[in-house]
Amino acid sequence: MRLLSEADKKSLAGRVCLLRVDFNVESAKDALRLEESLPTARLLLRAGARVLILSHRGRPKGIDPKLSLKEFIPFLRKKLQQSITFLTGLPAKLPQNGRLFLLENLRFWPEEDANDWDFARHLARLGDFYVNDAFAVCHRENSSVTQLPKLLPSYAGLLLQKEIEILSQVMKHPKKPLVLIFGGSKVEDKAPVMKNLLPKADRVLLGSSVLNNSAMLPKSNKIGKPIDWVGEKGLALDIGPLSAEKFGAEIKRARTIIWNGPVGKFEDKRYARGSIALAKLVAKSKAFTVVGGGETTQLILENGLRKKIGFLSTGGGAMLEFLAGKKLPGIAALK
Repeated sequence: MRLLSEADKKSLAGRVCLLRVDFNVESAKDALRLEESLPTARLLLRAGARVLILSHRGRPKGIDPKLSLKEFIPFLRKKLQQSITFLTGLPAKLPQNGRLFLLENLRFWPEEDANDWDFARHLARLGDFYVNDAFAVCHRENSSVTQLPKLLPSYAGLLLQKEIEILSQVMKHPKKPLVLIFGGSKVEDKAPVMKNLLPKADRVLLGSSVLNNSAMLPKSNKIGKPIDWVGEKGLALDIGPLSAEKFGAEIKRARTIIWNGPVGKFEDKRYARGSIALAKLVAKSKAFTVVGGGETTQLILENGLRKKIGFLSTGGGAMLEFLAGKKLPGIAALK
């Protein structure tokens, strides 16, 4: 896999880069993924490249103005200090004037989600080389992720490189003790990660949702389930104070922590206490901490803990599949 960080920057001058990023966020205020895309864009612009930014947003059925990428123009203009040309349609060729371009939501074209080869060929005609900096979508077989890099000289961007290096390190050579924390409602998504990392993990701490559905979990004495819970109508919707205290002791001993998924239904303030308590403990920990998943990331940001976390991954499903040892199509396409 070729890395943009190692490319001859002089060779990029005057050439057009198709930069695949992940702007799949609700608004420009949800800026983590937007901000993490900036270093690669800045590197390309400093090298003299012309940059066409590609991204999807949501799951539109046809053209949906609410899911347009247009609202990100002020953010990009301010952060990159460049005027930006917004392309609402797919042109036959890129305009001759301008250095920074943003194409409308790729999923406004159904061919993107269908992993269509001809759609990728049309995109490829707009550029000279391709950079994938969208780790969060690398587990999807979309045209701009898996087909496009086969048609142009291709590189992994700075963010994608960082995601791969850090997740590989904590997966293969973590400092011990290694503690995994898994929450969220989709227990089945975490089971493959637990199975893959259990041999190296010292402790696996699970959120309240496991009490509602634990059939898919591997059997191991390393797995710690909540010993008390808070909820309603027979459903566990948050870990209780005794569980938070017990989990806290494990967190304090850890030297590597991987966390994906709040341990309760944190979007409801009545059931957010356990997740907030653990977030603060993880932030205070001496461990190297890796946090991923949209809700978990939101939890960290809302509580002002971003600078106290070792690495905030931009991937949710992609992070889980990577840690489960699966080959991500978007990464495989770059090799």
